[in-house]
Amino acid sequence: MSSKQGGKAKPLKQPKADKKDYDEHDLENIKKKKEEEKALKELRAKASQKGSFGGSGLKKSGKK
Repeated sequence: MSSKQGGKAKPLKQPKADKKDYDEHDLENIKKKKEEEKALKELRAKASQKGSFGGSGLKKSGKK
């Protein structure tokens, strides 16, 4: 008898996690972390516009 089940079996869905209750200290830490991530993202954008830091990149020897 043949069955329609073939290949990998799909993983069972995980139940959704309950929302956590945060106190003031936790909320401050979350806010601080988001601000740091935003600052890092802005710095990365500025760095990508300027190009490489050294300017010359990898140095090649003159020997052949």
